[in-house]
Amino acid sequence: MRVIVITAPEFLPDEAAMLAALLEHGADRIHLRKPGCTAGELAALIECLPAKYYPRISLHDHFGLQARYGIGGIHLNSRNPLAPTGFKGVVSRSCHSLDEVARHKTSVDYVFLSPVFDSLSKAGYRAAFAPGALDEAAKQGIIDRKVVALGGVSAKKMPQVRAWGFGGIALLGAVWQSCRTPADAKVVLSGLSGL
Repeated sequence: MRVIVITAPEFLPDEAAMLAALLEHGADRIHLRKPGCTAGELAALIECLPAKYYPRISLHDHFGLQARYGIGGIHLNSRNPLAPTGFKGVVSRSCHSLDEVARHKTSVDYVFLSPVFDSLSKAGYRAAFAPGALDEAAKQGIIDRKVVALGGVSAKKMPQVRAWGFGGIALLGAVWQSCRTPADAKVVLSGLSGL
């Protein structure tokens, strides 16, 4: 199962070291999502990461940095709905309905479906899908290995995520509520069974 960590929206102390540790201890990809940051601020974070991890990073904004640093992925969303012309890396997309998943998953490497559960990091951001709707989506093959569960995913929710047949999980609150130092990365990820 693919494990993706999405950065906290704000810049954190020692963040590059924590991101590197997360990649070292079980995360498959890091999504750099810093809404409102400048290209220079994002470039400064990228430059603090070991270059060997650049292929395992996806950008949510400032796609021009991809070519400059050889970043391996981009993430499409409402702010950035199209991939740069000629981009050949990993492409992912945000989806907030099962119809969007069915429409977009064939044109990208994977999609995020959110929020699957009540958010751990955004107060009042509730699950958008009844469990029965996700059961049915799994039966119909809408949820498959190309669909990544986002929103409220935690260790105790992993059995249900697996039962629905998601191909991965995207973590934000489950990581950044506990990860304060690089040493925390292994502990945070090991709490998710199978890592």
